[in-house]
Amino acid sequence: MIFDKKRTLFLVLASFFVANAILAEFIGVKIFSLESTLGLPDANISLLGIENLSFNLTAGVLLWPIVFIFTDIINEYYGRKGVKFLSFLTAGLIAYAFIMVFISIELSPSSFWVERETSGGVINMDLAFNSIFGQGLWIIIGSLVAFLIGQLVDVTVFHFLRKKTGSSKIWLRATGSTLVSQLIDSFVVLFIAFYIGAGWEFSLVIAIGIVNYIYKFSIAIFLTPILYAIHFIIDKFLGEDLAKSMTDEAAKNS
Repeated sequence: MIFDKKRTLFLVLASFFVANAILAEFIGVKIFSLESTLGLPDANISLLGIENLSFNLTAGVLLWPIVFIFTDIINEYYGRKGVKFLSFLTAGLIAYAFIMVFISIELSPSSFWVERETSGGVINMDLAFNSIFGQGLWIIIGSLVAFLIGQLVDVTVFHFLRKKTGSSKIWLRATGSTLVSQLIDSFVVLFIAFYIGAGWEFSLVIAIGIVNYIYKFSIAIFLTPILYAIHFIIDKFLGEDLAKSMTDEAAKNS
């Protein structure tokens, strides 16, 4: 029964982890205005000589905080090995998903499917499909590299803080590791995708990275109570003794 609970919990956490990471990659092609969504005026921030910066974010930011929450949960109960295993597995699955998408883009569309009558007029379905799913190679590379680096940094900071604080202060090691990993993730993906891949000015990349991180920082703090709620549910599922033995073993082996 103990083995079953550990295996079931890992399967559930891993499923949410992988699903959210892959979904974040694909919905990330949409750029949305946070201010307009919330009914607020544009922030019009000025940084490093760049004017009128606002919170224009990829839709992927809706899901990446969830990925990092599950990273911290897996860290807590399964340790460094569990996070590394899922991180590399997820990166491989994301790469596999993009390969399948690019193959599907190369398929010749059926003539009856190409043009579709919509409320906004006639649209070319094949062009729309290719435009939405055919993300640039540098964006894909940047996203994958940033994801892996962010995950490795997260697990390192998490266990460094755990050694300093022991089993107490879950908020410190979980939120602290997320804030550090998200900081690095924010700039790595922009640097690879747009500084190297698209030739953007370095100051523009840094300025946009700062704005993105302000959002991620705020969300990480906001989601801290949810982290405690998930811990409570998991501890109830596992039972006090099993939960403690798993967290102690995860800390010892990390």
